[in-house]
Amino acid sequence: MVTRRDGLNVDHIPFPMPEGRSVLRQNWKKLTFMHWSVDPEVLQRHLPAGLDLDLHEGKAYIGCIPFVMEKVRPARLPAVPGISTFGEFNIRTYVTKNGIPGVFFLTLDAQSRVTCFYANRRYGLAYRHAKASVSGTLEAGYAWSSTRTKGGVGLVGSSKKTSEVRQAKPGTLEYFLFERYSLYTSHNGRLRHGYTHHVKWWYADATAHVVRNTLVDSYHLGIEDATQPELVHISEGVEVVTWHLLPLEGEVHD
Repeated sequence: MVTRRDGLNVDHIPFPMPEGRSVLRQNWKKLTFMHWSVDPEVLQRHLPAGLDLDLHEGKAYIGCIPFVMEKVRPARLPAVPGISTFGEFNIRTYVTKNGIPGVFFLTLDAQSRVTCFYANRRYGLAYRHAKASVSGTLEAGYAWSSTRTKGGVGLVGSSKKTSEVRQAKPGTLEYFLFERYSLYTSHNGRLRHGYTHHVKWWYADATAHVVRNTLVDSYHLGIEDATQPELVHISEGVEVVTWHLLPLEGEVHD
């Protein structure tokens, strides 16, 4: 086991984590992962210049993920009741740059005006305010509902596990989708890259009953029926440490 001075175990992460201090801590809880394979050419249009899609066996994927952001706070400060925990519904895809795989968010709809204001302006993360909530337990299942404040697009449904929890094995599709420890954004014409640390995911197969998914439909990804995900998994969640999103050297785009 490889454990750093800050107590983080990094032996499961396929690239070096930053040596400097982390800036944020948070928990990702009550997650439902819904995925669809999409046309890479269609998806590439949603990426900033200079960022490449990461494919699994020639296929590109997008994920729509309702969950709870819990106890979001600066790394050395306590969480603030009523502010640090909120529902978030994101749409993400899988990318790579300079040999480091990561995620890119098409949107992060969240019930936190503070996060929507700060993360957009500081890092270029595509946060949009929404009335968003997630409830339930891993054993009983999760219920989720989100409606964006401007435009009204949203996601409503529920999920329930159909298997025991497990961890993904290298080389599998689940490993490709879950074991991501970095993210990319584009801000002020520059690509940025940041690192995230958590333990390997424990997840279960699941079914989803999607009542409404205009959130995914609004991005026109060529998905025939956004209420019928190809893959569904759920997880109780992980504790997360993040570092600053820093500009990539030489990556400037008009």
